[in-house]
Amino acid sequence: MTTNETTVTNGAPVPAPEQRMPMHKLAPAFYQAMVALDRASREGVDPVIAELVKVHASMINGCAFCIDMHAADARKHGEQDHRMLSLPAWRETPWFTARERAALALTESVTLLTQGHVPDAVYAEAAAQFDETELAQLIALITTINAWNRIGVSTRLSPAAR
Repeated sequence: MTTNETTVTNGAPVPAPEQRMPMHKLAPAFYQAMVALDRASREGVDPVIAELVKVHASMINGCAFCIDMHAADARKHGEQDHRMLSLPAWRETPWFTARERAALALTESVTLLTQGHVPDAVYAEAAAQFDETELAQLIALITTINAWNRIGVSTRLSPAAR
């Protein structure tokens, strides 16, 4: 693994993984299609729910670039840090609404397909909280952030590159 030297807040040098490739330059048509897909997937989705979903999926997938970007975007929509920091334990907190909980549960199920697919109960709860169009857009959003996470992780996009 190739690294660059970066510093953390305490000034201690730590190795930072080097980006493997600039996907946007090497596969520009694909990258632009992903940007268009991302834009289309957000249509009609509450921006706070959209950013919570993106941060949560990115945490599950370990995509530092997307966590950083979507946490910043969530803050722009008024999201609070304590809620984002609670995402890994959202079931244990009182911070999230029924709609947000349904979206987070669906995000986990779609993101972790190999761990039991999307259970009927999870889908039913999401369908109870979102109308058909909203649910379709939510699934599109979850699918899209998972694709972005796979690009970010495989090419080693770093939050330092933002």
